[in-house]
Amino acid sequence: MLVLAMAAALCRVLGVKIVPWQSAALFHMGIRLLAADKDLLVKLRKRTGYSFVNCKKALDKFSNDSKQAEAWLHEQAQKEGWSKASKLQGRKTKEGLIGVLQDEHCAVMVEVNCETDFVARNVKFQQLVQQAALGTMMHYQREQEQNSTYVKRFLEADEMSKLKTDSGESALSDQVALAIGKLGENMTLRRAAWIAVPPNLYIGSYVHGALSVENTSLSSMVFGKYGALVVCETADPNLKPELGRRLCQHVVGMTPLSVGTLEDEPGGDAETRMLAQSFLLEPSITVGQYVQPRGVSVLDFLRFECGELTESVETG
Repeated sequence: MLVLAMAAALCRVLGVKIVPWQSAALFHMGIRLLAADKDLLVKLRKRTGYSFVNCKKALDKFSNDSKQAEAWLHEQAQKEGWSKASKLQGRKTKEGLIGVLQDEHCAVMVEVNCETDFVARNVKFQQLVQQAALGTMMHYQREQEQNSTYVKRFLEADEMSKLKTDSGESALSDQVALAIGKLGENMTLRRAAWIAVPPNLYIGSYVHGALSVENTSLSSMVFGKYGALVVCETADPNLKPELGRRLCQHVVGMTPLSVGTLEDEPGGDAETRMLAQSFLLEPSITVGQYVQPRGVSVLDFLRFECGELTESVETG
């Protein structure tokens, strides 16, 4: 009966006169209408991630115009997210993720926090971390083209919130509100760093405790609880990937405060200088003794630990 009613209503709208023998045709028309509605609903649900109930409400509101329905859903979710964000603002965010995004000559490392490790493992939270990394990468894109040496820049939470997302249509703070609305936990943007190098240098990277990511849209990202980037110089391209990774593992594990020099002797004040420290993966030698015979120079490094207490970072 519902199917026939839908088909009859459509005929009235179109001004088509119905006769009794057309009931079967009306029934099949109604079936096709229901199938089309269901297809729109499934596609909208898949595209937006919102509930079937809300997607159906949006399609009904805009007479099955999926574009208007999707825009309305985002608007409502953002309003709800901002409302939840204001209510949850005081709750502590000690968990979260470090995210690393890298291309040939630059790398970004970001920290985004949440309340629980359960939410940190949710794909929607990981997508927020990805948006923070992409926004940082785009923010410094022009500067990368002008470099003759390596450059390191930092962003704090307030600056990150103003970044544009990869679509360029909304601020990162809006994406945080949407994620809070969907996941129901307080979330905060913590910090971001960007490093770019000229062709004669390279950036090693490593994330400790890296999560297994199944979503293909996140394949360019690496997520974990600790991350490091190391800027190196070497004439041997075959050394770059593995050696860079090993040096970053050392930075994560040994927490140096500065690079130091090859002349630094182990012990004393030099214990916080990277090149004078015992190499994490070969403790019988120092980092300096590991890199020197390989013709590698360590120029700089960066280390993030999720939830660590830090002083206000330099911005640029």
